[in-house]
Amino acid sequence: MDQTQDLSANRLADAWAELQSQANSGSALDASAYRLAFADPEFMLRRETRGIRFQLEMLKPDIEQQAQGIESTVVVFGSARFPSPEQAQAALAQAEASGDAQQMKIAQRQMRNAHHYDQARQFARLVAEYSTQCKPAERLFICTGGGPGIMEAANRGAHDIGAPTVGLNIALPHEQSSNPYISPTLNFKFHYFALRKMHFMMRAKALVAFPGGFGTLDELFEVITLVQTGKAKAVPIILFGSDYWKRLINFDVLIEEGAISPQDLDLFRYVDDPQTAWEKIRDFYKL
Repeated sequence: MDQTQDLSANRLADAWAELQSQANSGSALDASAYRLAFADPEFMLRRETRGIRFQLEMLKPDIEQQAQGIESTVVVFGSARFPSPEQAQAALAQAEASGDAQQMKIAQRQMRNAHHYDQARQFARLVAEYSTQCKPAERLFICTGGGPGIMEAANRGAHDIGAPTVGLNIALPHEQSSNPYISPTLNFKFHYFALRKMHFMMRAKALVAFPGGFGTLDELFEVITLVQTGKAKAVPIILFGSDYWKRLINFDVLIEEGAISPQDLDLFRYVDDPQTAWEKIRDFYKL
């Protein structure tokens, strides 16, 4: 059996080596029906093979996380644009030196929002510290969208104590690079938003939404909708930063207009500090 598997692996490797050799030489791929289908990038990127790409994007992160014992995650959403306190302080100093009023206004706003970065980092550290004391099967791992800002902060908080941390990044027209605090073997890149969001939910035992923009809102409402409709099991959904969220969304209007039921507001909780957010999750699971 092992010899058969080795033989198959060698054949697959040979197919990719042939493709790589052609790329290295700068030779254009000839249109050829004889190329192996899985080693034919032109074929794999056709509209008709989109379903295959969906399946591959579903399988790869799932198989890799299973192999590394990642079964339960705490997902942290939030703005990619909120800097660390160190970055905000440096930007403020630069703005002050320039004397530019608009630059000063932006730098002051960054300083105001930098505390969200710090809080996300603290929260993730609390989760990671708890998990290091658990049996492997009971550990909770921080998972983010893999980018900068709040995502970086959460990955960084787990990384601070040497805990594995997951990033589910997305290929964008303006390239979003991975932050440096994701475990390299748990750093995944997606093309399809839908598959990425599915992976967020597959292992999520809790979701914590820090202040953010359209992407954060998209992810948050997807989760709330899945839980509300029974498509996903109930998990703690935490809105971190009550002032931000209550100014941004008036959920009471939805109740007043009959668009949601009053009990739907029980699907999530507002919190304002890392310890309270972690306690809400612990209380939910009686940890």
